[in-house]
Amino acid sequence: MKKWIYLIAPVIMLVIFTFFYFSHAEEMAQREEIRKERVAAELQAEAERKAKIEEDARIDAEKRTAEREAKAEKREADRIAKWDAETKDIRMATIGHKAEADTHAANIASLEIELDSLRQSTAKTNAAELALEKRVEMARIAKRNAELEIQRKTEMMIRTAERSAVAQMPPPPVPTKRRR
Repeated sequence: MKKWIYLIAPVIMLVIFTFFYFSHAEEMAQREEIRKERVAAELQAEAERKAKIEEDARIDAEKRTAEREAKAEKREADRIAKWDAETKDIRMATIGHKAEADTHAANIASLEIELDSLRQSTAKTNAAELALEKRVEMARIAKRNAELEIQRKTEMMIRTAERSAVAQMPPPPVPTKRRR
């Protein structure tokens, strides 16, 4: 009988264990199901929170991308507007400078014509002055030649007169004694 005790005691314990196990197994299954529902709810909430965060991040990224694109478009539009304004300013300045250059060119042409006429007038005046100076110098030369000729003829006449007897002075009279 002692051998049977080794077998009966574990069987009795197995029956007691089975009784407690099955009584608690249903309760544990309910707890496990509640826990699974709670975990599933937490996972669902976490997934929804992650989805919301991802959606917010996607919306924020789209918004930032849209803002960046808007800023880039605005910068490009500003750059193009600035380029167009500078181009217009350059064109207007070019037109103004061309008009000013044309005015100056016309002024230069008229001044060159006036300068040419003044040069011709100066050349004529210089030629006339040179001709007059030449005439004056020729007149001086003629006067000098005439004076030299007169002087030469005068000297010739003086020499001739000195040689002639008429031109010689009579000897001085001999002084007579005067009475007193």
